[in-house]
Amino acid sequence: MLMRHLLAATLAVGTLTSAPVYAADHSPELAYVPNEGSANISVIDLATHKVVKTLPAEGSLGQKIQGIALDKDGKRLFVVDAEGNTISAIDLATGKLSTQAAGKGPEGIERSPDGRWIAVCAESSNEALLFDAASFKLGKRIPMQGENPEHCVFSPNGQWLVAGNEDTHDIDVIDLSKGKSVKLIKVDGAARGMGFTPDGSRLYVANEGKGVVEIVDTAKWEIVGSITSALRTAGIIVAADGKRVYAANGGAGTISVIDTASNTIVGTVAVGQRPWNMAFADGGNKLLVANGRSDSISVIDTRKLEVIDTIAVGKKPWGVLTK
Repeated sequence: MLMRHLLAATLAVGTLTSAPVYAADHSPELAYVPNEGSANISVIDLATHKVVKTLPAEGSLGQKIQGIALDKDGKRLFVVDAEGNTISAIDLATGKLSTQAAGKGPEGIERSPDGRWIAVCAESSNEALLFDAASFKLGKRIPMQGENPEHCVFSPNGQWLVAGNEDTHDIDVIDLSKGKSVKLIKVDGAARGMGFTPDGSRLYVANEGKGVVEIVDTAKWEIVGSITSALRTAGIIVAADGKRVYAANGGAGTISVIDTASNTIVGTVAVGQRPWNMAFADGGNKLLVANGRSDSISVIDTRKLEVIDTIAVGKKPWGVLTK
């Protein structure tokens, strides 16, 4: 079954060379949306808020695609297939597809700040895998102390990788210089999305089970605060200037806006059903929110804190990524 999916994906992606291909600098600015239900990726032109292509044009990229990441040059897109237990790399200029095994149940994925590594969280095998972004070869396998890691997030300086464990309600702190988990932080419910402040001093953690955002002091790797958000808080993103944190509340269909100076909620924006992972666009003036059960992306004006557009995409969008 998987081979048929991959063959179809390879052939379909290959047809992209006959269509216009945007330059590697992504002008116009593009957003990539992995659609878990349709196992493809919607590509949005952020100047027009229109879907301009689908990867692949026909067929699928696997069985249950979830996290995606771009390499530092924006030339290759990496996507995980949680059912097929793989990670694939798509050359955006040629459409060429390459695939590697990626543990069991890979879901979260992120590029390291220096661009060297692509980290994958494999939920069912309880490990983080580090793939060399240039060679696309597996470099390291790091076992978790906790169970069911969903999201792997690098610290801004690239020294640490943290993984939120849904089943054991904790966070693994991985020292990348040692290549192992050196700390396990207990949280008060299922740990999902996470985000560091730009200086790396704090980590904000979405706690889906309790509907709160927890704050970790990274000097001690201890929880120092908790902010009540809304039902089933699952996604987190931190603004580039560190002044705000946005939390996606899957059960409430809202985004909570947190002021990091006071660690209080200063706004709430209603979006679609089951908002999940997010990305910034237009220099941070727009926030894109994947609405998993509405099959759409909400576009929020971060200055006015209101939805200015809704973009239809594929089935069950897992998240959204901009360069």
